[in-house]
Amino acid sequence: MYVIAEAGPNHNGDPAIAQTLIDVAAEAGADAVKFQLFVLDEIVSPTTPLAEYQKRSGEINQREMLQRLLLSHDVFRQLKAHAERRGLDFLVTPFDAASAKFLASLGVKAMKIGSGEITNLPFLQTIAALKIFTIISTGMSTLEEVEDAIAPFQEAGTPYALLHCVSAYPAPVDQINMRAMETLRTHFRVPVGYSDHTLGLDVAVTAAALGAQILEKHFTLDRTMVGPDHAASVEPDELQKMIRIIRDKEALRRAPLVQEAIGTGEKRCQPCEEDTRAAARRSVVVVRDIARHATLTEDMIAIKRPGTGIPPKLLANVLGKKAAKDLQAGTVLTAELLLT
Repeated sequence: MYVIAEAGPNHNGDPAIAQTLIDVAAEAGADAVKFQLFVLDEIVSPTTPLAEYQKRSGEINQREMLQRLLLSHDVFRQLKAHAERRGLDFLVTPFDAASAKFLASLGVKAMKIGSGEITNLPFLQTIAALKIFTIISTGMSTLEEVEDAIAPFQEAGTPYALLHCVSAYPAPVDQINMRAMETLRTHFRVPVGYSDHTLGLDVAVTAAALGAQILEKHFTLDRTMVGPDHAASVEPDELQKMIRIIRDKEALRRAPLVQEAIGTGEKRCQPCEEDTRAAARRSVVVVRDIARHATLTEDMIAIKRPGTGIPPKLLANVLGKKAAKDLQAGTVLTAELLLT
């Protein structure tokens, strides 16, 4: 089993904390440590609201929250070198094309795509074209949405793996639906695994016992730190304990399954994910003020959070349409704002 210690944004924008997280992952016995990289203005509209769990950051919108979680390209170069010195693969989730291309230039062995990008087809096409092994989380999604997301990888011949995931922080055990991991395996016939956001270790161990080939677990130095993901992460001793159990075949065989987490196997958005889906997915938005009846062109629009408007896969349908009213920069486009 390939174990990813997900540091994510739990460095709080501090390179020293990020380095310490790498050390913790290495000492726990993980195979990889993972961070996130983004260009702020490419990911969110200025007033994108916070998901409920993100309110733990203490900020008033996603842009302000993410501003505090940025690390520079130079820092990422240093982190990659440090991770490799510690015997870890260095994984990163990019959220925009520029970040993905930078990671490719670093020579990363693989990339990770977060669940919020599962419907961002233009972005997925860019990732697939890089020909780098890609691990795709499938939280908040249906089987049909996963089929759409993997099409660019199949067309490009880019290898990929799929992670079942429930995108709530923390995720309630009774909505985990672990059988969906096997649904992904049998439907797509690629390596599958599980990205865990539940509290504690039991659900992650259950995923391992049920045959996860990849297991991702969020971790932090201290769950009480301020930030969006700390409260749903394990601390260093817990990460070490989890990896020790899943590496020990006899201990894993004896570990009781969390029956409440097994579910039906139907791949669908769980009730606990609805709030995150609206905040983390993307829509077509306008990037400058647009006058009524102006024709929309590529330079006027972008794909950003939140996911409450026209989805990215319909981008081509937006181009050439006229604005039904004056639109301010940052407006999330909906069908009512366009003339047919």
